[in-house]
Amino acid sequence: MKHIARPFAVVLPAVFGLVLLPICCAAFAQEPQVVDGIAAIVNGDVITYSQVRSLSEPREKQLKTQYTGEELQKQLKATRELALTDLIDRQLVLQAFKKEKYEIPDHFVDERVHEIIRENFGGDRNTFIKTLEAQNYTLGEFRQKEMEQMIVQAMRSHNVKTSKIISPTKVDDYYKKHRDEFTTKEQIKLRMIMIPGQKDTATAPAQKALAEEVLGRLAAGAEFDRIAQIYSEDSTRDNGGDWGWIDRNTLAAPLEKFAFNMPLGRISNIVEYAGNYYILKVEDKHGGTTKSLAEVRPEIEKKLIQQEAQQIQERWIASLREKAYIKTF
Repeated sequence: MKHIARPFAVVLPAVFGLVLLPICCAAFAQEPQVVDGIAAIVNGDVITYSQVRSLSEPREKQLKTQYTGEELQKQLKATRELALTDLIDRQLVLQAFKKEKYEIPDHFVDERVHEIIRENFGGDRNTFIKTLEAQNYTLGEFRQKEMEQMIVQAMRSHNVKTSKIISPTKVDDYYKKHRDEFTTKEQIKLRMIMIPGQKDTATAPAQKALAEEVLGRLAAGAEFDRIAQIYSEDSTRDNGGDWGWIDRNTLAAPLEKFAFNMPLGRISNIVEYAGNYYILKVEDKHGGTTKSLAEVRPEIEKKLIQQEAQQIQERWIASLREKAYIKTF
């Protein structure tokens, strides 16, 4: 027998994300399934509907709070199909492990069980055993599930070999195409006065003249917040025209263009938009800076290595599927 040692037990692959959740207290709290049957056969091994439902149940509960009717049924179907696919892939990996005559030493499984008891049950073995019994699990069944999880982890590490060196060209290309990932969110602290273009008691020319008068008072040194409380007619009037910190795409495009390009403390000219007149003042700004390539190179290299590992893993799983007899029901 060939042994798969601890170094292979590393981060779980995304393709097994649903399958390989650690078994702990919450994992036992599943409703019993009354109806069962064969969902798939993988090289002679059976996957049941109850296994699919057990895997998809947490997601199904979430979906039932978000959707109803036909859309809910569509989402549930997709979730169960994904769960079945994950279970099929998992079974293929377990079969590959058995074919290679590998084994996981018992003491690895013992250590994992002790770790679960310590982390999820405060080290209380009796509470752990009672929780298993309450959910109709035997200790042997629990150990088997943990061993299978370790097998999938080990086989992933054993078969998915990635380069630890990413070419500088790939890093450079990623940085150029994804600069937004490394740019902090740009925000400004804005005050604004809005003078409507038309009013029951005033004509449009009169309103334009009023906006010019307001701008003149501000230029002469009047406090912006006080003037806003007197003349502005938008929802921030009582707060002195204070919009607080805002992101891009908060204002209409013509107003945003002015606001995000204004120097700090400067009062804008009158901005006409949609028949109204606006006067803006940017009190503070932050963000909008992009980290240099040198700063983010390690982060990009790590991400590219992970992407490469994912692609290799998907090709490996695809090769297992091509050689297998798989029938779904």
